[in-house]
Amino acid sequence: MFYEPAKRNHGLPFSPLKAIVAPRPIGWISSLTPEGVANLAPYSFFNLICEFPPLVMFSSAGHKDSATNIEATGEFVCNLATLDLIDAVNLTSTPAPRDKSEFEIAGLAPAPSQLVKPPRVAASPCALECVYVETFRPKGKDGKVPDQHMIIGEVVGVYVNDAAIVDGRVDMTVMKSLARCGYLDYSAVDRLMERERPPGGGMDLKARAPAV
Repeated sequence: MFYEPAKRNHGLPFSPLKAIVAPRPIGWISSLTPEGVANLAPYSFFNLICEFPPLVMFSSAGHKDSATNIEATGEFVCNLATLDLIDAVNLTSTPAPRDKSEFEIAGLAPAPSQLVKPPRVAASPCALECVYVETFRPKGKDGKVPDQHMIIGEVVGVYVNDAAIVDGRVDMTVMKSLARCGYLDYSAVDRLMERERPPGGGMDLKARAPAV
């Protein structure tokens, strides 16, 4: 088949685009309202942009509470979504009044962050504490700016549960990191495959390892 997304002429019950660009990591974003209410929401348009400086982004369709809070307070946390937390992740996508915390809705305990004010999800094995950098508004080929808001932050602190570290590496199979796969589908990382890079073809773990 072939179709043009703008024309939506795929002939299928649902658009396949987000199922093709998958699996996508989930940015489980916690923030605070200016009044101090903790907000928590999942975003499947989320990723690490670069390592130095360590920048992350998530993209919101519409200027939702997360974007509003982060722009007002300048801080947020990216919590790792995992298989055992899938139902809680799903619950936090529920639209809620600004004075109601999704932590409470999903029955999740918050834990204090080290360098930023928004709390992390205590049950999540990893969290990235971030300082807001900017909001980017992408535009289409016609030059029009849709109601999309890309929030970019710099990671200033990284929390990792010691149980997730195996042989000196963060083990995604231990945590069963959760990803979005389009439609109502999710996937968990439960198997890894390693390949050596060609010489000069990228990061050499042995060369980058610290001296003992």
